[in-house]
Amino acid sequence: MERSCIASPTHPFFGDCMKCYVCAEQGKDTDAVAICIVCGMGLCTEHAIREETEIWSGGYPFPAEKVKGTLPRILCPYCYNVMKED
Repeated sequence: MERSCIASPTHPFFGDCMKCYVCAEQGKDTDAVAICIVCGMGLCTEHAIREETEIWSGGYPFPAEKVKGTLPRILCPYCYNVMKED
């Protein structure tokens, strides 16, 4: 049985899957398994970066304070590099 990303066979895009944007830029056709939490880019397992990000808490507009602990997030290589710049 052929794998389908869209569950309903009556859907007009049945069988279509989101592709990895980075792979598409390289001329490859790879299904996405994750989405970048910052920009929404589809990512394959090779290009998805799991990063522990800080959690902030506070009222509008401030004060804000860093909460103990982190949350795992998926980032694309582009957003990861921007977040890691000092």
